[in-house]
Amino acid sequence: MPKTPDRLETLRARLAHFAAERNWDQFHNPKNLAMAVAAEAGELLEHFQWLTFDQAARLPQDTREDVALECADILLFLLRLCDKLDIDLAAAAERKLVLNAKKYPVHKSRGRATKYNKL
Repeated sequence: MPKTPDRLETLRARLAHFAAERNWDQFHNPKNLAMAVAAEAGELLEHFQWLTFDQAARLPQDTREDVALECADILLFLLRLCDKLDIDLAAAAERKLVLNAKKYPVHKSRGRATKYNKL
């Protein structure tokens, strides 16, 4: 199996081709794509609304599949947004992990859900 960055690049290229075949570039501007990410995130949240923590952790298989597809929608719109803005999403995620490690050092944040500026 290819490493994740290679898989992201493959997905990005396939998605760009998919959109080009359908002449959707005219609709895929950064504003619209960012709004689509937010809309899909809302659809993801609907699956968890009103569930207890335990219910959310033990979703029925059909709901898990629906959640997987909503996650895919979010990823695809996010990849498309990054493509339009020439952002390497995998590289940005790597940079963010480094920044988060500095903001949330283990000795201060282990077992805590406190925001970094309150540690």
